[in-house]
Amino acid sequence: MDDNSRDRLTLARRFLEPTNSAHRHYEALRAFFVDGIPSAQAAARFGYTPGSFRVLVHQFRNDPSRRFFSSSTREARFPGKQQRLRERVVALRKQNLSVHDISRCLACKDESLSPAAVAAILKEEGFAKLPRRLDGERPDELRPVVADLADVRQLDLTPRGLRTEFGGLFLFLPWLVSADLDAVLARVGCPGSKMIPAGCAVRSLLALKLFGSARHSHVMSYVLDEGLALFAGLNVVPKRSSLTEYSSRIKPACYPKLMRDWFDVVSRLGLKWGTSFDLDFHTIPFHGHDAMVEKHYVSKRSRRQKGILAFLAQDADTRVFCYANGEVRKDQQNDEILRFVEFWKGRTGHLPEELIFDSKLTTYANLDSLTRWGSSSSRSGDGRRNSWRRSPKPPYRLGGGSSSRAFPASIRRHASWIGGSR
Repeated sequence: MDDNSRDRLTLARRFLEPTNSAHRHYEALRAFFVDGIPSAQAAARFGYTPGSFRVLVHQFRNDPSRRFFSSSTREARFPGKQQRLRERVVALRKQNLSVHDISRCLACKDESLSPAAVAAILKEEGFAKLPRRLDGERPDELRPVVADLADVRQLDLTPRGLRTEFGGLFLFLPWLVSADLDAVLARVGCPGSKMIPAGCAVRSLLALKLFGSARHSHVMSYVLDEGLALFAGLNVVPKRSSLTEYSSRIKPACYPKLMRDWFDVVSRLGLKWGTSFDLDFHTIPFHGHDAMVEKHYVSKRSRRQKGILAFLAQDADTRVFCYANGEVRKDQQNDEILRFVEFWKGRTGHLPEELIFDSKLTTYANLDSLTRWGSSSSRSGDGRRNSWRRSPKPPYRLGGGSSSRAFPASIRRHASWIGGSR
């Protein structure tokens, strides 16, 4: 006997020799009713007594629908929600409703069924996907309101009343008019178009910052606010994509010109300049794949990563940024404080009275340069903020008044640096 025949006999015994009671019942009743084997003989073949086999036959005659084979878990369930709502889903589809429309119609009748479940039912019933429909072909329902395109030529200045969340912004308008912001932006070459001039775009960005919105993308919550659009000088405020793109359209050469002209404007308006400034670097993370971007330290993540290094000077009293440079390279960052002092003196006519920065912002060689220039500064380390003003005392001192030059560099890093009197 070959191996193939032996396997067939082994597998055949799985059918001829029942291993559980349900299988034994099935084979005994099949032999009696189908094969016509006498009751006593069938009972003896499958291990029943004649009396127990007659009881088995009697029960089967009274319940011929008895299930001998166990069903799968899914088949054993009672008809679920999908089966119960199948006819209703098909009827709604015949009304040319989409899966989302059908789901909403069922929800209105307290019969929730997800669009995915509706799509599965329709696929089982043989329905194809609906072609894309126009808005007029869709059922009547609440839809998003589409704002108009921002266009200064469509600005309506007809006297009327309006409600707005941005009423406080109009307190800044007299200052912007006095500063002639549009003329300043035109001189420095800020980009604009016939629909959204440079002044309108900048006022839109300025309004979001004055109102406290953190990102340009948040403007989409206010595109229908007439007050915000009126402050910007447009019929509607520009959308998120327009405002995000605008900053990348400004040429780097425009920023120094804008800072110089803005200084002149503020001086003409008579606003007071600060005397104490907080200086620091800020890394703007870069998440692209440009290999030319340098790595800088990101304090929030406590690590170095690719990013744009920006130098910021903030008025310590009013918390207003007075200077910024977003094109600082790693080999230039130690000298950025000197460029700020030169810029400040060139625009205001005098050196800043007090500079406050941490111990890693610049080098001691640059501090000596500031001493020769007659500017006062303060370095802080280990989270401590050491500050000082002009003093006729020696330029370096530690807390007790000893000269820091006699101490190691690790100690001198935390010393207060005092510049000579001007």
